[in-house]
Amino acid sequence: MSENQLYNDPIVFIIDDDDEVREAIALLMESVGLASESYSSAEIFSDNFNLDRPGCIILDIRMKGMSGLMLQEHLANQEIHPPIIFITGHGDVPMAVKAIKAGAIDFIQKPFNDQVLLESVYRAIEVDEKQRGKAQKHAEIREKLARLTPREHEVLDLVVKGHRNKIIADKLHISQSTVEVHRSRVMEKMEANSLSDLMRMVLTISDD
Repeated sequence: MSENQLYNDPIVFIIDDDDEVREAIALLMESVGLASESYSSAEIFSDNFNLDRPGCIILDIRMKGMSGLMLQEHLANQEIHPPIIFITGHGDVPMAVKAIKAGAIDFIQKPFNDQVLLESVYRAIEVDEKQRGKAQKHAEIREKLARLTPREHEVLDLVVKGHRNKIIADKLHISQSTVEVHRSRVMEKMEANSLSDLMRMVLTISDD
């Protein structure tokens, strides 16, 4: 497998302590052309986890050692991780509710219907693509913000708050012409085509 495939093609990560279940799911993924990797425990997966790898996780909720819910909680602390589909032969409603509330894509009981599982996998991969696209966009904006000088950050903050050049000049004790120079540099460094474009970028990462 090439490095490009490794980090760009979605992978279905199968985590279950039942050998037969892992093998059955892997064969199902292979039948529709999806790559997969199998792990017999949450600990092994966690030790080898690379957040740069896209895809989704099919995760048994009850396992010896680290449970599926414990792994879900651990992954929630990461910047980004593949969406999770829980499978179990011992599920109950409270456990399912907890998993879904914590962000799981689906909760499927064994024995599962192949088509139902595949539909969940496709949906999870789509969610992962959107999440990673959003994360990439936010990273690009933060990289542009890092280019600004402290004074340019001050000007940007006041511009986003809707202040006019005269007010910004008064607040920063500089001339309006200097404000205009700073605004121009902010627009250039942020690669913004308009004031609304600039504001949209700042607001996009305001909740990060």
